[in-house]
Amino acid sequence: MFAKILIANRGEIACRIIRTCQKLGIKTVAIYSTVDQDALHVKMADEAHLVGEAPPHDSYLNMSNILDAAKASGAQAIHPGYGFLSENAEFARLCEEANICFIGPNPEVMEKMGDKMRSRKLARKAGLPILPGTDDAVSNEDASTKAWELGFPLMVKAADGGGGIGIHIIENQEELMPLIERTRQIAESAFGSSRLFFERYLKDASHIEVQLLGDTHGNLVHLHERDCSVQRRNQKLVEETPSSTKLTPKARRRVSSLATKLGKFIDYTSLGTVEFLVTADGSVFFLEMNTRLQVEHGVTELVTGLDLVELQIRAAAGEHLPIKQEDVSINGHAIEVRIYPEDPETFMPDAGDITDLHQPKGKHIRIDSALCNNYTVELDYEPLMAKIMAWGEDRDQAIKTLQRALLEFRVEGVKCNISLLRDILATKEFADATYHTGSMPKWIEEFQTRTQNKCGNGKMHNNRNGHNIETPNAHKNGNENGEREIAAAIGVSLAMAMKSFQPVAPATFSPWRIYGRREQLLSRTLGNRGWL
Repeated sequence: MFAKILIANRGEIACRIIRTCQKLGIKTVAIYSTVDQDALHVKMADEAHLVGEAPPHDSYLNMSNILDAAKASGAQAIHPGYGFLSENAEFARLCEEANICFIGPNPEVMEKMGDKMRSRKLARKAGLPILPGTDDAVSNEDASTKAWELGFPLMVKAADGGGGIGIHIIENQEELMPLIERTRQIAESAFGSSRLFFERYLKDASHIEVQLLGDTHGNLVHLHERDCSVQRRNQKLVEETPSSTKLTPKARRRVSSLATKLGKFIDYTSLGTVEFLVTADGSVFFLEMNTRLQVEHGVTELVTGLDLVELQIRAAAGEHLPIKQEDVSINGHAIEVRIYPEDPETFMPDAGDITDLHQPKGKHIRIDSALCNNYTVELDYEPLMAKIMAWGEDRDQAIKTLQRALLEFRVEGVKCNISLLRDILATKEFADATYHTGSMPKWIEEFQTRTQNKCGNGKMHNNRNGHNIETPNAHKNGNENGEREIAAAIGVSLAMAMKSFQPVAPATFSPWRIYGRREQLLSRTLGNRGWL
């Protein structure tokens, strides 16, 4: 086992990894940028090293500085968490060359599955069903022909993409070239590659993913499935496990079997997730594979009783998996929601200092966050503030526990999406588990119509917390004022979006901030065209 691990990440996931290391008696090394010097993960670690200025390319994506910190600290291994360098094969190779263990799969597997077109071919070779699509990159010249051959609607995807960036739905020929050009620009800037491919869009399917765990001795198990179908512009908002209310036992066995089949085919040796689209009639199609620890791993831990980070570390250290497939069982139901710093009505991102914070506590509630009073929510990094999870003996109980936790969660100083999450949990489709990847746009329209009607009647509005408060003396023209606010938000969105297209100096480049945020901003004006 390792004596010391450097965590090449920040925020809640860095804190999460540190807690497991402390349990195992492993010393931890944190890295931080100039704006994170007082962050919680820095305080929790045994030692911390400054790796650069705030922009990610100067700090959390600065491979050279991170490796220097690992060498200076004597760390034997680096845990990348998720995001940043977690799926970067080049970084994994540099770790190997420095005789430092990269806690994840080997670089060759990361390259194979990180290339979306290559992973489709591998999945097909392994015997998995895939959606109709293009096997090679699509050029502008042959885009129209390829699109007509495939048929509309279709998805255009960045071949080297990730994090939900660089995916758009194209409904017809008129939208084809504008969205291809937009996707190509984003892909080039965010991932350094403008390669795109087409894939048939499967409407109203469910996004089901299967958690895999392998070791270097040929052992591989699945830890069952998660439903991640509640998404807005490719960003997951709610995840739950198991999906037994929605999927038949046969469908659940099928996705787990297919995921395991692919994992064995590529000799997978770490934590990873195979993602599928599942239709209402039970048809299953391979989507992609994430070769890292997932944001939503916590719900799997709640129902299996396993510490996935510990198992991942042990596998990286060369140990045999301590469990076999028959040892993995599910107890109860777990649901997670993600807290983002954004206006729950306009979805405009927010930032600032947290002036007051109350995070709910109680039996069967788990919160993964790095929040504290006076914490500064920045726009430099991926905007996840916290994850709230709830466990129940059954799904209904888990929903009720999570709803109570959301009512108790309070954060002042920064707007967040709590009221949106509460509205989602209260929908009939979510209660009945009949929701799918196309549900969110419909819900948003319903929520906005309801809010406008309430404001127009002078009933209520949202405070910065996202909680409703009474406004008995509201102006009679609340509807009109709401429309003006939305119009103002659209204007700001367009201004910021257009500004982000200007050349950016390398020293201040930030794909999360510039391109991910632009995608959020443009959603107010160009519609929900991303794959949801």
